[in-house]
Amino acid sequence: MERDNLLQQLLLRGLGTSSMVAERLRHVTQSWVTSGRLDPNQATALVDDVMRALRGDNPELEKQAGRTVERNVESFLQDVGLARQKEVDELRGRIDRLEQALRARREAEDSND
Repeated sequence: MERDNLLQQLLLRGLGTSSMVAERLRHVTQSWVTSGRLDPNQATALVDDVMRALRGDNPELEKQAGRTVERNVESFLQDVGLARQKEVDELRGRIDRLEQALRARREAEDSND
């Protein structure tokens, strides 16, 4: 039950943070438009891009996040000492080759006797 509450708190904080970022970004871009440092169309596009990224509507950002998660998982597995599926498959292949070589050697020895 406590874990569910923690997750709920994290989600609410994330939503609050997203809202704060969006509001601050609107304020800053409006300030830049007023000072002439940014075109109003660019300001709108910037806010829209950031909001899409915050909502997860940005496929490139999702890909980048996915790659980061993969790297973190691989690092975690390595730190814990667990093998990745690729490593297990490679080891299975090596075992198969060794078993075949052992059978061939035994068969050669049996035929020589």
